[in-house]
Amino acid sequence: MLFNSYEFLLLFLPITLIIYFYLNSLKLIYLSKIFLVVASLFFYSWWNPIYLPLILGSMIFNFYVGKLLGKKSSKNMLIFGIVGNIALLGYFKYADFFIENFNWVLNTQTPLLHLALPLAISYFTFQQIAFLVDNYRGEVKEFNFLNYSLFITFFPQLLMGPIVHHKEMMPQFALKWRSYIKWENISLGLFIFAIGLAKKSLIGDPLTNYAQYAFDNAQNLTTIEAWYASTSYVLSYYFDLSGYADMAIGIAKMFNIDIPRNFNSPYKARNFADYWRRWHITLSRFLSDYIYKSLGGNKNIVWIVYLNIMITFFVSGFWHGAGWTFIVWGLLNGLFVIFAHIMKKANLEMNLYLAWFLMFIGLIITRTLFVAKDFSDAWYVIKTMFNPYNLKFEQLYYIDPIFQSFYIVFGLALALGFKNSGEIAKNFKPNIKYTLYTAILISASLFTFSSAKEFLYFQF
Repeated sequence: MLFNSYEFLLLFLPITLIIYFYLNSLKLIYLSKIFLVVASLFFYSWWNPIYLPLILGSMIFNFYVGKLLGKKSSKNMLIFGIVGNIALLGYFKYADFFIENFNWVLNTQTPLLHLALPLAISYFTFQQIAFLVDNYRGEVKEFNFLNYSLFITFFPQLLMGPIVHHKEMMPQFALKWRSYIKWENISLGLFIFAIGLAKKSLIGDPLTNYAQYAFDNAQNLTTIEAWYASTSYVLSYYFDLSGYADMAIGIAKMFNIDIPRNFNSPYKARNFADYWRRWHITLSRFLSDYIYKSLGGNKNIVWIVYLNIMITFFVSGFWHGAGWTFIVWGLLNGLFVIFAHIMKKANLEMNLYLAWFLMFIGLIITRTLFVAKDFSDAWYVIKTMFNPYNLKFEQLYYIDPIFQSFYIVFGLALALGFKNSGEIAKNFKPNIKYTLYTAILISASLFTFSSAKEFLYFQF
């Protein structure tokens, strides 16, 4: 079920809120949690119920491994749990990738499995690995399967994060005041949700339409079209994913639950190290806490620190997609982050505007690898962007260039020149002005639902 759909906004969300808080008002706290888990699983299985046993089996496995780790901190048990999670993710997400490369190296004809990627498997796998490691470190104090199920399945963050820790979310459900409806949180949550919905529906989707069509015809792009396609994708990716994150934060707030924000104006960064501190923050936190720091982090000699950074970004690239373009994308990001560290270590400072410009150009080039079907398309687009003899709109007539120019300029202006949703929400007051803002954003977004697009991260 999509957040940007009539069935979610007009049926699922209000019904779930009403029943949850009604059960809590009767002091049926245990039953309200059961209801919220069932509702979340219904939300998940709306997409494809065939994968419901998969997430349930994964939850049962990780809960009992975590419980054993809580009783006895066994490194072998931790390894067993992590390997089990990676094996599940690897089978569904990477099996065909390994078979393709096996066939290429050995010149064999092993048939591909063509497995459909289960929704949210990348997210709930990482979240459960974090749970196991936190158990091993003694940071989880409570073991209750119902609470654990709610921790994994809580529908606002189930499909695309943020990746949360047990210790930062579940204690909130234990606080008595959070069990009762708070109208100020309902209004604030709706406001944040409306911002995210508008980012996705009114800005992200139109940008995505052009970018996807253009990259499907990558070998026909002219120089201007290549820049339009790449810039459109960079912007659409931000508004799509950050829009989801805002909607998740807003929905959770309606349930009196605070989940961490995932974006902090990443396109205002002036180098890649700063960019990755602002972009997909909970994923960066996971990679830092459980991979980079486990390798020794920055507590080694310089070249090992840089090697740790490259390994971390290799994992990031491979997590994002089962393809060599994703791996190279991750490694390029690692190199750019290392370059930022070298600059800082050498006390070299660049003009702020030049630094931002180079960062953003680097972002556009690396994202081309991310979206292109293969290296051939990616190389053609990157090469064409810097071809001064092909400056024209000629091949693609799918979108009016004036129309697309408006969306690119508007998207850049919002991403670079205005406060982000978190900053705007700090000034929120439950008054007529903010009620009007909320109503306008949601009403305008409703008109797009008939042509609503999936979130881009669903494919990862």
